[in-house]
Amino acid sequence: MTTDTQSQRHEPGAARRLLGSAFAMLHTRLELIGIELAEEKERLLGMLLLGLAAMLLGTMALIALTALVAIAFWDTWRWQALAGITAVYALGALFCGLKARNVLRNAPPVFQATLEEFEKDREILRKP
Repeated sequence: MTTDTQSQRHEPGAARRLLGSAFAMLHTRLELIGIELAEEKERLLGMLLLGLAAMLLGTMALIALTALVAIAFWDTWRWQALAGITAVYALGALFCGLKARNVLRNAPPVFQATLEEFEKDREILRKP
């Protein structure tokens, strides 16, 4: 009778330790998700600001270039010069759009490190 009582006392302790370990692992993984999310947010915000600055400065340069070419060819080839600039701008926009689409399609998963850690945890828990 004492062995049955002792074994019953040890089982809840082991179950509690196992449950405590599982919650500790889950807590660690949730912290990792939070850290990765914060890093991703900072990276995206920085990229957005740099992209907006590049767009603004690029637009100003294109306006100045368009005015310069239009003034230079105003008396002789004005329509042809403006058509050529428009074609160059359209090709540049097409190239940038295709490049952006390619970057988005080939981007790694956002929570790659967290998913890898969950996979490691699953492999550890599957072992007998």
